[in-house]
Formats: sequence, C-alpha cells, structure tokens
Amino acid sequence: EVQLVESGGGLVQAGGSLRLSCAASGFTFDDYAIGWFRQAPGKEREGVSCISSSDGSTYYADSVKGRFTISSDNAKNTVYLQLHSLKPEDTAVYYCAARMSVGLYGGIWYFASEYDYWGQGTQVTVSS
Repeated sequence: EVQLVESGGGLVQAGGSLRLSCAASGFTFDDYAIGWFRQAPGKEREGVSCISSSDGSTYYADSVKGRFTISSDNAKNTVYLQLHSLKPEDTAVYYCAARMSVGLYGGIWYFASEYDYWGQGTQVTVSS
C-alpha cells in the first residue's frame, strides 16, 4: 500500500522557518518524483516544488524560489521542504504527492493531475 505522510507544519510568525517532511512507503522511492503542493482556503491547489529521486532534479514555483528548498534522503524514503522567510500568503495546507520520474520535466511538474499518490496534508499558518 502506497503511503505518503506529511509532518512539520505549524504556526509561525512572518519571517520564520519550518521544515516539512514527506515520508513515503509502498513504492520504489528511487523511481519516483515527489512534489509539494499547497492549497489555501478558496484557492486552487498550486505546485510549490518537486524533486526527482532518480536524478535529483529540482523545480520551484517562482513565488518560493530563494525561500524554499527541497531535498531528498533516499535512504529514509523521505523528502523535505525547508521553508524560510515565510509570509502570510504562504499560509495553506501543504501536500506531498508522488509520480514516476520518467517523463517528468519542467513544463509539467506543477500540474496536480500528473501525480498518482497524495498525502493527507499538513497545515502551515504564517501570522503577520
């Protein structure tokens, strides 16, 4: 059974930092890409970042470049999203999702429909 479990969300002041984790099981981690998405109330789910576990390629949304960093620990089947310089507009439920790395490229990583498996989400709230 495929499982993606997010953790690390919480309440933080603007300018603060958090580290989100996505622990994966039930599939061959090295063959998959893990994406982070977020969804704020009343808004569509948007792609934040993605990493390919097979070759380490990373992708970021323009809104988080330079502030968020994605990394992967293949030995632990875990992907991390380090959030720095948080802003109130970063407030959302953050989800991780998985898809096969084959065929992944910069033009599609941010489409939620490209991913096969999803976690339950973790809430990030940034106060001003």
